[in-house]
Amino acid sequence: MRVLCLMSAVATLVAGCSAERIVTTDEPFVASPTSTTSEAPAPPPNSAHLVDAFDYVAHPAGSAVYFFTTPSGRWACAVIPRDKAGCQSAASPLSSMNITGEPATVDNGAGEQVAPNAIIVEREGEPRFAALEQAQFVLDDAKVLEFNRILAVAGFRCNVQDAGVSCMSEVTGKGFTFAPERFQPRYTEVPANAP
Repeated sequence: MRVLCLMSAVATLVAGCSAERIVTTDEPFVASPTSTTSEAPAPPPNSAHLVDAFDYVAHPAGSAVYFFTTPSGRWACAVIPRDKAGCQSAASPLSSMNITGEPATVDNGAGEQVAPNAIIVEREGEPRFAALEQAQFVLDDAKVLEFNRILAVAGFRCNVQDAGVSCMSEVTGKGFTFAPERFQPRYTEVPANAP
C-alpha cells in the first residue's frame, strides 16, 4: 500500500511538472530567454596604492573639494564630490593647457567658441576639454599626489604616472589620461606591481 501511494505521488508530481503552460487570450505570451550572454566583468579597481583622501581635502566656499598637484607642479587637479574631476594648468589656469590633441576651441556653455583651459570628467558623461571661467581645480597649497598613488574619493579616481595624469568617474568607468604630448579619453590604472 505504501509503495502504491508513493508511486502515485511521484506520477502526479511528474505529470504536474511536465505540463505545458496554458495561455488564455487575455494573457500575453512571454517567451523565456533561451540564453544570456554578457561581457566579462571589469577587473576590480586597484586599491594597493590608495592615499588617504583626508590629506587632500580643502573647503573653499564651505564645501569639501579634494585638490592635488602633480610632482612637476605643472598641473593642478581636483575632485568635486559627486560632480566632476578635472585638471588645469597650475601656473596659468585660465590659459590653454597646450596638450597635443586639445581642440582649438570648445563651446563655453553660452554658445561661444573659446579656447579650452581644463579637462574634466563629470559623474555621468564623456571626458572632455572645457572652458572654465575660473580656476576650479587649482588651490595654492594643494598637496602633491606622488607618482603611482591613487586618490579615490566621492565617486572618482585620479592618479599620476609617467604616462600622465588620469582621472575617471567610478559611476561610468569613463575618464581621461593626459600629458603634454597626448590626450586619451580613457582612464589608465596604476599597475598593481608599481613601486
